[in-house]
Amino acid sequence: MDIARPSNARQKKIRRAIYGGVGVAVLGLITLGLSRLQPAAPSVERATVWIDTVKRGPMVRQVHGLGTLVPEDIRWIPATTQGRVERIVLRPGTSVRRDTVILELSNPALDQELEDAQLRLKSAEASLASLRVQLQNEYLQQQVATANVEADFRRASLQVEVNEQLAAKQLVPALTLRQSKLDAEQLAARFEISKKQLASQAGSMEARLSVQQSAVDQARALMLLRQRQVDELRVRAGIAGVLQVVPVEVGQQVGPGTNLARVADPSRLKAELKIAETQAKDIQIGQIASIDTRNGIVPGKVVRIDPSVQNGTRTVDVTLDGALPKGAVPDLSVDGTIELERLADVLFVGRPAFGQEQATVGLFKLQNGGGEASRVQVRLGRSSVNNVEVVSGLSVGDQVVLSDMSAWDAFDRVRLQ
Repeated sequence: MDIARPSNARQKKIRRAIYGGVGVAVLGLITLGLSRLQPAAPSVERATVWIDTVKRGPMVRQVHGLGTLVPEDIRWIPATTQGRVERIVLRPGTSVRRDTVILELSNPALDQELEDAQLRLKSAEASLASLRVQLQNEYLQQQVATANVEADFRRASLQVEVNEQLAAKQLVPALTLRQSKLDAEQLAARFEISKKQLASQAGSMEARLSVQQSAVDQARALMLLRQRQVDELRVRAGIAGVLQVVPVEVGQQVGPGTNLARVADPSRLKAELKIAETQAKDIQIGQIASIDTRNGIVPGKVVRIDPSVQNGTRTVDVTLDGALPKGAVPDLSVDGTIELERLADVLFVGRPAFGQEQATVGLFKLQNGGGEASRVQVRLGRSSVNNVEVVSGLSVGDQVVLSDMSAWDAFDRVRLQ
């Protein structure tokens, strides 16, 4: 016969509830743990990044710029009058002296003006000579007239003396004596007037000759101007150096002021550097510089800073103090470095790919023996060409990645392999 077993359904329900609660708890703990895990760090090839170590010590602040060598003494030779290029005597690259003829112009109208000016000068000089002779004759005639009046006056004076002696002896009437005295007085007055006329004649001669001399001087100045313009049709260098540019061709018509040639002294060169406007603010006159001509480095110093900004750069002129290396010629491309200041004891590191001075940037600092790198915020200070001052965020001996890490901006950690 069958025996009824006691029911255990209640125990099974309790057991199932316990198992279910434990499973839910375990699942919750697993979910919580997974939520707190950091995402896997991406891998970066160590050979593709630039790593530098933070140091403390002296740092030289410098700025760098590209530029060219240009002559300090440059002379553009302009046309002084209108003309036509007849012949180009020399081509660029030729050494020239002050009086070396570079090219020749022609201007028939100017030649005619020179002839006219020469004729006018000769005419004015002839008129001056003629006037001088005429005035000299008039002056001589006035001298003769004055001498005649003087002679008459002296004869009248002698007659008065004679009449006075005769009148004292009652040999001539008193009326005759009075008449002789009146004649002498009249001749004395005429003599004084004649002398004044003679002096006035001399002054008039000087005035009239000065007027005519002015006409001669004016004609001579015009003739010399035309002569100089004709002479300048043979264009000369003006300074000793090397002919650099002749921007005209044979047969070309040129007007006054047109540049015909450029001559420079190649023995005196300076460097014109283009410095980024953000780096040029600390440049001062007299600062030390070095110019790399790719065939040697020449020391120099800053002599001029362009006050204006063009295309994001400022032009800085550096005069060269040392001897020029071989191959240093005008328009040669050069690299220039200007020393701004020397900092005695600062914390510094290599300049990162992206990061301006006086700014805060995120850099990856190496950790765990260099196998990983975590992003840290670093405040930068004063910068140089290759180094930058560290104000905060790093310590001596820290290693940081200076390469462009913008591809990993979404991550705070990377693994270096």
